[in-house]
Amino acid sequence: MKKITVSKAIGEALHEEMLRDKNVFIMGEDMAVMGNVFAITKGFLEEFGPNRVIDTPISETFIIGGGVGAALAGARPVVDMHFADFIGVPMDEIFNQMSKWQAMSAGILKMPLVLRVSVGAQYGAQHSQEWTAMCAQVPGLKVCFPSTPWEAKGLMETALNGTDPVIFFESQRIYDVAEQFHEGGVPTERYEIPFGAVDEIKSGKDVTILTVGAPLYRAAEAVEELKKYNVDAELINLPSIVPLDYTKIVESVKKTGRVLLVSDACTRGSFLNDIAQNISTLCFGYLDAPPAIVGAQNWITPPFEFDEFYSPSKEWIMDAIHEQLLPLENYVPTTSVTDVERMRRLKAGV
Repeated sequence: MKKITVSKAIGEALHEEMLRDKNVFIMGEDMAVMGNVFAITKGFLEEFGPNRVIDTPISETFIIGGGVGAALAGARPVVDMHFADFIGVPMDEIFNQMSKWQAMSAGILKMPLVLRVSVGAQYGAQHSQEWTAMCAQVPGLKVCFPSTPWEAKGLMETALNGTDPVIFFESQRIYDVAEQFHEGGVPTERYEIPFGAVDEIKSGKDVTILTVGAPLYRAAEAVEELKKYNVDAELINLPSIVPLDYTKIVESVKKTGRVLLVSDACTRGSFLNDIAQNISTLCFGYLDAPPAIVGAQNWITPPFEFDEFYSPSKEWIMDAIHEQLLPLENYVPTTSVTDVERMRRLKAGV
């Protein structure tokens, strides 16, 4: 076991699979000579050569289309688009080609394509959008968003050993975060985390907090803060979005009776809404309050200097629990998420 960062865990999984399977190759912008702008594939070109670590033109359509063709021909491509926002360019390649060829051929053709996309943290309107919901809505795709190094390595190993197309979301906010939730760190040996699995970070009895992506760490801070109000929160991270095993989620919500869901995606249209709907259906008789959701504001992503007004924080999580789930004695909220304010925002479209 060792303590490595999220980015190092991803790089380690890629390296292990490239050593193990000669059909695995990497392609994308700045992946070879530069070793990825986040240094995830640094040194790969020298070790594996230019036929397996390929720099591409700045053409997302070519990158994804090339990956689709390579996968159909029997290779295991890992393609990188840097920013999730660029999903908008090769939409047909992702939503019609990558997602459907395996099913349309009744499984005769395989699509072991892993598409890595990162969610920006400081680049404004066109480079910082969390688009998991857009991908999760498309049948045929597996979608994951690991938040810890342990999750990142295990899920990447799994993605590289299946036959299904996978969109692998990563958050630039936490690339440099080391493992802090799994005792001992990340296993040195190869291991897999099955798609659908959830990651129980902390057990509790009063309220369940479910997180997707980087907000796990802000939620962990809120869990500690809640102890001051004698609230014992259960924290569960969801590194796999599609598929998603609801077994532990349902067990947790039935135990606590209250659930808060948190992600960096805009609240409107967030995949958290789908999870909340399923929880309402599966746990209706056990809920003491409707599921609450904390996400980014329904605005165009602002410059990083205004991030505190846009992205979920520990304070937003505390406020939502206080005002929607479980009133905290002597707690003074910092923002308003009352029904009146919610209706005002909905009317304004923000």
